[in-house]
Amino acid sequence: MSAIPIDIDVSEEFRLLHAKISGFVRTSLDPISLQVDTEERIPEETVEAIRRLGLFGMPVPKAYGGLGLTTVEEMLVYEELTQTNACYRSRIGTSNGIGSMGIVYDGTEDQKRTYLPRIASGEYTTAFALTEPDAGSDAANISASAVLEGDHWVLNGNKVFITNADQARLFTVIALTDETKRASGGVTAFIVERGMPGFTVGAADVKMGLKGSHTHELVFKDCRVPRDNVIGGMERVGQGFRTAMKVLDKGRLSMGACALGASRKVMQLCSEHLKRKLSSGRPRESLQADQFALADMAIQTYAARQMLYHTARLRDQGNTVTQEASMVKVFCTEMASRIADAALDILEEDGCLTANQVEMVLRDVRLYRLYEGTSEIQRIIIARSLVK
Repeated sequence: MSAIPIDIDVSEEFRLLHAKISGFVRTSLDPISLQVDTEERIPEETVEAIRRLGLFGMPVPKAYGGLGLTTVEEMLVYEELTQTNACYRSRIGTSNGIGSMGIVYDGTEDQKRTYLPRIASGEYTTAFALTEPDAGSDAANISASAVLEGDHWVLNGNKVFITNADQARLFTVIALTDETKRASGGVTAFIVERGMPGFTVGAADVKMGLKGSHTHELVFKDCRVPRDNVIGGMERVGQGFRTAMKVLDKGRLSMGACALGASRKVMQLCSEHLKRKLSSGRPRESLQADQFALADMAIQTYAARQMLYHTARLRDQGNTVTQEASMVKVFCTEMASRIADAALDILEEDGCLTANQVEMVLRDVRLYRLYEGTSEIQRIIIARSLVK
């Protein structure tokens, strides 16, 4: 783990928090990283320690009990957390990002007072329900619907691959409220609480990676949601697609930070491996290919860091960063897969051993290219922006 780079300007208060998180990762999270992967769960005492650090409320304004971190500061935390098992970040990241940001950005004052303090404390884990069996990255084609009947909206449909659905008490659900308008004023964002009649959570998916972070199907069958649970109130009916897109811009930066953290971890493992080989007497020239591969890792992570934090600063300054966030998402996540793959060549047979963590990282980072919109969708967003 490492200190904050000198070119990134943050408060002294945050530097102290970052140092505490770095120590927590090194002494408490990393030692049980493989246990989390094998047992497919994060111990509850570890989750409670994360709560005590305040990490469930990083972007929640201080007025509502959160840490009120900037985008830059939040990305620094994610980069640090993902230098070990990615599931730790996933456990808190959905609550800090797509699960709660709709309320932070567009919620009514009553919604913010009701939910944000509970989210910030970690009492409420949140989840984001957009993806459907026939509408993954193509979010405009969702079919889950909501119809207003008196004082309630009646939700019907299915959502899939919903991260933290087994832990969440609160769900941001995106549903179709006007078939004729769809993404142009016909999609609405709802706050749905666990236990509302007609709402059930399916069995956990069996995945190739992120074993300690679970995804589930959500089923809505005549689920009755109070009319006031539209995020932003009834005046924001039909504005849910805009809310979702604002949320996803930041989510894509988070994926970039996670990929950067994982890449740095892999680079560290490869560097230590090569040092051991050289100290054992192997001629330096016999390891030239591996040294070149390590150098390429350093080049790519340096470029990724500049992209990520430049875009995070732009966002903190109030700029729209949709195009830049998509660029960060593509570059960082694809880079992480390349680096993890190259690491297997450097470590040779040892790289295939789960105990060396590279095999686990390779499985995990491959999923980053799918979460928050696939690389193909990001390229569509970038191209549309360029030819607009």
